[in-house]
Amino acid sequence: MTQQVHRGSILHFPKTTSDPAANYQYFNDGVLVTENGRIRHLGEASEFFKLPANQQRLNYGGVEMHKGLIIPGMIDSHVHFPQIEMIASYGKQLLDWLNEYTFPTEQQFANQAYADAQAEFFLNQLLSHGTTTASVFATVHPQSVNAFFCAAESLQARMICGKVMMDRFCPETLQDTPESAYRDSKALIERWHNQGRAMYAITPRFAPTSTPEQLAKAGQLANEHPDTFIQTHLSENLGEVAWIKELYPEHSDYLGVYEAYDLVRERALFGHAIHLEDREYRSLAQSGATISFCPSSNLFLGSGLFNFDRAKAEGIHVSIASDVGAGTDLSLFANQADAYKICQLQNSSLDPFESLYLSTQGAAAGMGIDHLVGNLNPGSEADFVELDFMASPILQQRLLRCKTLREQLFAIITLSDDRVIERTYLCGNLVYKKGSKVCGHNSTSGLRYLSNGSM
Repeated sequence: MTQQVHRGSILHFPKTTSDPAANYQYFNDGVLVTENGRIRHLGEASEFFKLPANQQRLNYGGVEMHKGLIIPGMIDSHVHFPQIEMIASYGKQLLDWLNEYTFPTEQQFANQAYADAQAEFFLNQLLSHGTTTASVFATVHPQSVNAFFCAAESLQARMICGKVMMDRFCPETLQDTPESAYRDSKALIERWHNQGRAMYAITPRFAPTSTPEQLAKAGQLANEHPDTFIQTHLSENLGEVAWIKELYPEHSDYLGVYEAYDLVRERALFGHAIHLEDREYRSLAQSGATISFCPSSNLFLGSGLFNFDRAKAEGIHVSIASDVGAGTDLSLFANQADAYKICQLQNSSLDPFESLYLSTQGAAAGMGIDHLVGNLNPGSEADFVELDFMASPILQQRLLRCKTLREQLFAIITLSDDRVIERTYLCGNLVYKKGSKVCGHNSTSGLRYLSNGSM
């Protein structure tokens, strides 16, 4: 078996930490070796190439030289694939936005061919933005989940997805029932969960659009399949929080609704969590659940400012997510930049090492998949991204004037868009190259072999 050797500047976070700025691993001139879809070796190029060939124990046909920076593939913990076509829809806050834009768009996914085409488009866009794993909301239609997982399977992408459960306060064409939601979700779990790189998420859209009977069936699924994920929304909008109090007056707070139905645990991903009570912070920390911080979406819909410092101080797992289509960019760099601005508005500065960590190893650790993805440790799956430092003249000039790695990383986060993604790899296979489309098995035709660019 031929190994692949990638040489260049390399940055990742090898372990779970509360202080990413003090616990990263960086090689100015490093080597990443992949074999059979996994990372075999990571280290200094000087040490690797001075070894006698018999000690390297490698059979490789060449070395990929990267001019930018190699990082782990990024992880988007909250995104809606049907909403990619309605991104940048004007002028509404959450509840009106759902009725005017989201629900009409999602009705189209009853058509299998339409769902197939949109799933392929969405996945290609994720990869072109440097995201290699995502927790994805489909629609109420089971075929939307099948479409997504089939597209992901063809690329060998590690993806999480779930059928939305929704039996009230939405168009009839998007409603299921407690029993049909349970039955359809269970069939999808049995077909897809842990098959290849697919993982399933039990997905009540949010508490208002599910009756207590449906939330009970979601909790039943969660107890029957404890290694699945749970994904939903929590305390995104003040109007939503007030509505919850009307619909579920017997519960002390929003999170208490989910707790009553056994939906708060490890591998539970709660989008937004902006307007939390003290008790909810404590309970989230104790449960091992994750908050998906959706900065561009929170700003776009005017939902509020997520209190990252409070969540971190409580010991809650946090990851950064795009929440497209309310979010305005699939790029997790763009969302990290918005996260920085949200923290600034609360008199706090989000460290660039921390924000990258929240999009890679930190996200993976909170989701319980850091033994698979999120880092470049030997043994991890070989999902990684090469960044282009010359993606734009402004970025190139700014990087030349940076004096420290922190300054350089902050400039990349602040000034990047999809142009900064030069190549994306899944299981060591090239699946995206800027300027061309490469999907499926590894292809090296036409690749440039470039001298190392230091950082």
